[in-house]
Amino acid sequence: MNDHNSKPQKKTGRRPKADPSKIRYTISFNEVEHSRFLELFDESGMKVKAHFITSCIFEKTIKTVKVDKGTVDFYMRLTSFHSQFRSVGVNYNQVVKLLYTNFSEKKAAALLYKLEKNTIEMVDIFKKVMQLTKEFDQKHLKNQE
Repeated sequence: MNDHNSKPQKKTGRRPKADPSKIRYTISFNEVEHSRFLELFDESGMKVKAHFITSCIFEKTIKTVKVDKGTVDFYMRLTSFHSQFRSVGVNYNQVVKLLYTNFSEKKAAALLYKLEKNTIEMVDIFKKVMQLTKEFDQKHLKNQE
């Protein structure tokens, strides 16, 4: 009879875990050990320190990724340069088309000659960029493997 008189239980809140973690351990580090721990934790890429400690204790594999900010910056600038180079090529085609439609053939040829000289300079610059990229790749990226 007590079942009918009591309030019905609401099913709100968090579902209980099947195997909750109830047992805790504490650990103390000195300053050097703590900085080394934080360094290893950062290299692991994990978000939770408890998961990192558990994986260390039970010898699970730990992923470490080192990101060289200089290399990332170089890559981003190179990508930006490449997109600018492509847009110059598109603009080059548009300019040549406009030269021949809006000017006489003699005037268009004269302007096209100037454009061609600047294009040759741009190609030389691009070759230098490619050479620097190869040197950077050989010096910095191949040594990390």
